[in-house]
Amino acid sequence: MSTETKGRVMLVDGMALLFRAFYATSYGGYIRKTKAGLPTNAVYGFLQYFFDAVSTYEPSHVVCCWDMGKGTFRTEKYSGYKSNRIEAPLELVPQFELVKEVVSELGVPNIGLVGYEADDCIGTLASCFSEESEVYILTGDHDMLQLVNERVKVVIMKKGRSNYKVYDPAVLLEEKGLTAPQVIDLKGFMGDTSDNYPGVRGIGEKTALKLLADHGTIDGVIANLHLLPKGVRAKIEADLDMLHLSRELAEIRCDVPVVCTLADSLWQLQRENAARKFHELEFGSLMHLIAEAEEELGIVQIELGDLG
Repeated sequence: MSTETKGRVMLVDGMALLFRAFYATSYGGYIRKTKAGLPTNAVYGFLQYFFDAVSTYEPSHVVCCWDMGKGTFRTEKYSGYKSNRIEAPLELVPQFELVKEVVSELGVPNIGLVGYEADDCIGTLASCFSEESEVYILTGDHDMLQLVNERVKVVIMKKGRSNYKVYDPAVLLEEKGLTAPQVIDLKGFMGDTSDNYPGVRGIGEKTALKLLADHGTIDGVIANLHLLPKGVRAKIEADLDMLHLSRELAEIRCDVPVVCTLADSLWQLQRENAARKFHELEFGSLMHLIAEAEEELGIVQIELGDLG
């Protein structure tokens, strides 16, 4: 891996921002709509989150990644995967495509691939772009922590705007006692209630963390089953197949066939297109974000030079 970097790429977990924006603005019962009745509250909030993060981390390149439907290779492996998810609120449904239109008008590529999740697109692009650039992943999903390395930071959005926690390997180890690969193995043991796979029944976070601290990996634990307390050993042996399956489900793929080059993702705000779209959606109160971003972008480009 080259030691020189070509700018900073921000990979945006689009669904994470959109859902966060929807629920942050709809909990009181009011849904922002255009005069024609089109719901826009999630897109409106998404833009606020997006521009705040861009202002905070000053990327030279930006990509937005999306889920492309429920069916993925994970649902093929395990039919129960995410089967507990409720249907999206009716007011949110038309905003799934609308937000992509807005992102495109900003000049940002929308990336998604049928059969895979946004996480897998992000993992693949992070692996690719980190060969040349510094990568920041903007999300609210702690599963992404498995992607952390010396060139890839995960920015977790916390409650409220402008409230972030940035994870690099040192922060991850200090706060959670884990390396990035151990994030996957932790979920192998514990499962994930939100994604609806069980892991090893009866093993919670405390036991899983101790197992990984003592033996490093799932494979290390299995190789030393004879050293474990009888109860823990029995639980693992009873759910060995599910342990391996849960680890597979937890692991973000970094080799999916998405195509997006560094040149494609250069952050060059399309001012006229963005302003026209904001006007169309009656986002007059957000027009200042375009002007501010344009000013900040000019400063960043002067500092970084021509990144191509």
